[in-house]
Amino acid sequence: MKFLFIILLFLSGCASTTLNTDSGVSRQQLLLLPKFMANSMAVDAYKEAIKNAEKNNKLNNDIEQLNRVRTISYKLIDEAPVFREDAIEWKWEINVEDSEEVNAYCMPGGKIMVYSGLIKKVNATDDELAAVIGHEISHALREHGRERMSTALLQQVGIIGFAAYIAEKGIYTNAAVQAVALGTTLFFALPNSREQEREADKIGLELTARAGYHPMAAVSLWRKMSELSEVDMPEFLSTHPSNENRIKDLSEHAKKINSLYEANKNK
Repeated sequence: MKFLFIILLFLSGCASTTLNTDSGVSRQQLLLLPKFMANSMAVDAYKEAIKNAEKNNKLNNDIEQLNRVRTISYKLIDEAPVFREDAIEWKWEINVEDSEEVNAYCMPGGKIMVYSGLIKKVNATDDELAAVIGHEISHALREHGRERMSTALLQQVGIIGFAAYIAEKGIYTNAAVQAVALGTTLFFALPNSREQEREADKIGLELTARAGYHPMAAVSLWRKMSELSEVDMPEFLSTHPSNENRIKDLSEHAKKINSLYEANKNK
């Protein structure tokens, strides 16, 4: 019975989380960790981040800045169902935290945080902000966090142990909650792979173009952050390595989907 469960676990855990769109991303992913567990971990981690920001009086202090970020984010979110239909049901949240970090993230299930340093230090335009937020939303749409957690847990306990772990957590809801600390650590500590970054780049560009933001803004943003990194390495670049090859790839893909932008730029 356990052997059958393991087979079913692998079969159900290999799939592409997004539809095949203009970006051409359709890789099969290893997603052994159940979605409800990944989302539960994300919700608890996001609540903790909000709680800490509020405690330190660093949450949503600039209303104009917050409204700007939310306006951009919701335009992107409106296009998310193009990539996966269930995104329309996600409980999206968008907040801004006062921080010197040049960073942003979108956790599983649509929990977005933008750090004020991203806006101020690079003097980001709306198109450039859309490029970053779109990139991070793309990670969530592709469930890269869940994929990283699945791989890490599998490496730690092996497939037999992983199967037993999931079986136990799936039956005992309270036990699943106890996994939040581990999941949160894995989500924030493990960097995205190069392939995941390429996928988020491609989907992110398509997402911004469909929302009416210029896809070439991703290139200008990366150049700005590359210049900034010569003085003060942005946290965003520590896990999102920027180089000329990547900028070249972004430029080429932006040109390919420019027609999408032209069709939607007046939204």
